[in-house]
Amino acid sequence: MRPSPSLQFLRPYARVPVRNAAAFPHIRRAQLSQRCSFHLARQQELEQAGALKYPRIRNDGGVIMRIPDFRAKYQDIQQGIVAEEEVTLRGRVESVRRAGSKLVFIDIRSEFENVQGLCNLGKLVDGTTGAGLKDLARLLNRGDIISVTGKATRTQTGELSIQATKLPEVLTPSLVPRPEKVEDTLHRHIDMLANRRTVDTLRLRSYIIRYLRDFFHQRNFLEFQTPILSGNAGGAVARPFTVHAEAVSKDVSLRIAPELWLKRLVVGGVDRVFELGPAFRNEGIDQTHNPEFTICEFYHAYANLQDLITITQDLIRGVAEHCAELISNGTLSSLPEISDLSVYQQPFQQAEFIPTLQDKLGFVFPDLTTSSAHQDLLSLLDQHSIPRFKGQDTLPLPKLLDKLAERYIEPLSLTSPLFITHHPVIMSPLSKSFLCPATNQHVSARTELFIKGKELANMYEEENDPFAQREKFAEQIKQKDVEEGQKVEVDESFCYALASGLPPTGGWGCGVERLVMLMAGTGRISEVLSFGNLRNVVVGGSNVAVTAVEVKEEQGDRRGE
Repeated sequence: MRPSPSLQFLRPYARVPVRNAAAFPHIRRAQLSQRCSFHLARQQELEQAGALKYPRIRNDGGVIMRIPDFRAKYQDIQQGIVAEEEVTLRGRVESVRRAGSKLVFIDIRSEFENVQGLCNLGKLVDGTTGAGLKDLARLLNRGDIISVTGKATRTQTGELSIQATKLPEVLTPSLVPRPEKVEDTLHRHIDMLANRRTVDTLRLRSYIIRYLRDFFHQRNFLEFQTPILSGNAGGAVARPFTVHAEAVSKDVSLRIAPELWLKRLVVGGVDRVFELGPAFRNEGIDQTHNPEFTICEFYHAYANLQDLITITQDLIRGVAEHCAELISNGTLSSLPEISDLSVYQQPFQQAEFIPTLQDKLGFVFPDLTTSSAHQDLLSLLDQHSIPRFKGQDTLPLPKLLDKLAERYIEPLSLTSPLFITHHPVIMSPLSKSFLCPATNQHVSARTELFIKGKELANMYEEENDPFAQREKFAEQIKQKDVEEGQKVEVDESFCYALASGLPPTGGWGCGVERLVMLMAGTGRISEVLSFGNLRNVVVGGSNVAVTAVEVKEEQGDRRGE
């Protein structure tokens, strides 16, 4: 008999001491000191039965079939009919039910679909005895992974089943009690096993990413991968993560956006390019932000702002219709239905940035390009008794304008999608700009898409004048110095690339998590990230997590992994 492992998590009722508990203030102290519930009795029971084994997969020449394929192939089999073909299915045990001493029902699940297994002693042809069948039924637990060989049939109750011809084999025993409910997300694998909506949300993310790739490939875009580590993190206004790279003996930054690299590819002749990949911003965590996230960006030579708006409407409409179908046809049945597709099927509303704010606030904006623009705008806000923002007098001008839009324009998107267009030039250092004839303000050829009050996509005609771009970089640096207290250099390498000639180009970016949140009907970004937000990942990957998950089982409230 193999000796019992000395793994801490298998000790019965073992209390795991928690070091540095103050580092995890978001976890309840009671959870940090809770006991493990991995009963040694389960391990010993399997050992005594000779069933604590982890065999290699064998292929004896029989037909190995996925459960979804099994269900599709035999969906029309009639009651009482037994197929001639013998197949083998593999999956995780969902339930075990005995009907007397000679019949056992085992529900197994794989690839998000279930099938019922029938173990009828009279149909087993491998010499299994009644005692052997009884032992199997006693040993099998919910969560065990097994292999069932048999033939398709349909029971008198109409249930498609596999009628076993051999005693099912345990491929991987589960030593951890399977929870009925998970109240924490530090261990996503447990959450996925217990909550169908959790796994359906992550599956929806996968379907959406595949749809995005297909959408761009169908329009002749090429997907490229650009550097994640570089000497300068550009393409957005955000604080980067910095690490020391031994290979080059200097500090490098994780990218905050792939924008500048992708535009270099357009200069190099790739007229339609996109990238789906990670970005990193060393900032806070909240319901809609995480320091690590997935971004989708595309760049389309010879596309203007109206082209970008049209592409965006087509993309969002297609994603919404695709997700609605996945939910309604039962593929992702636990997710809420997308109730009103019509809001995505009609042209989205548009609101110009400055004219809309002027209408809402009741005054004409000063020239926002002058050195006194910031103070002039603050004075007008006070003169017209506009409610003040926290720290309003110290907000940089771009941040102040953004706050005004957040309060007065973005709520217009609560009922239907909204494009906010033509932001002041000071808010868009990488965009082409022009003089608006209606307001006499210098504005950017830019628009942001908002849906239900949340920003979903940002797009603009890219600045391709290397001289103008350098001036805008310099102005952006001033704003960063004021806002974040950090020095940022002009990206001379990018300006040099523009000197080789960037065609008139439209650029677009979308946070994938925001899109998934919208379609899944969830308000928390942690629910659409495979392992939750950074806080979940850091704690979930530590030994503290062994005691920091709370589960409820059929037998009562216990504490698990």
